[in-house]
Amino acid sequence: MAHDTHDRTPPGDDHVSARKQTVDTYIEGFRRGDHDMVLACLTDDVLWDLPGYRHLAGKQAFDGEIENEDFVGRPILAVDRLVEEGDTVVAIGSGEATRRDGQTFRFAFCDIFTFRGDAVCRVESYLVPLPD
Repeated sequence: MAHDTHDRTPPGDDHVSARKQTVDTYIEGFRRGDHDMVLACLTDDVLWDLPGYRHLAGKQAFDGEIENEDFVGRPILAVDRLVEEGDTVVAIGSGEATRRDGQTFRFAFCDIFTFRGDAVCRVESYLVPLPD
């Protein structure tokens, strides 16, 4: 069986880095609406940039945006890829959420997580609405 030369993971190496595990925990926290699970992944002075929407600073501001008042229920989030380099992990995926009016909001996302030590100190979230 030929090995894809673009795949940098050696065959049989199933190791997931601690930082990728932290990003998985963060995303799972959003899926569950579990504020403590999300906040435990972050530094106290975390920054969250949502270009074109808002800029948040600190855990308290971050906490207020975990469950957006424009939506009901829990989001469905599917991560297609996690890419790590240096102090950064990028999560690329898609999701959907239900608006208060009952309409489904489908989107693609790219979240860029910058780490300080073992915790996330900055998140940049890019969302692209998808057609129904």
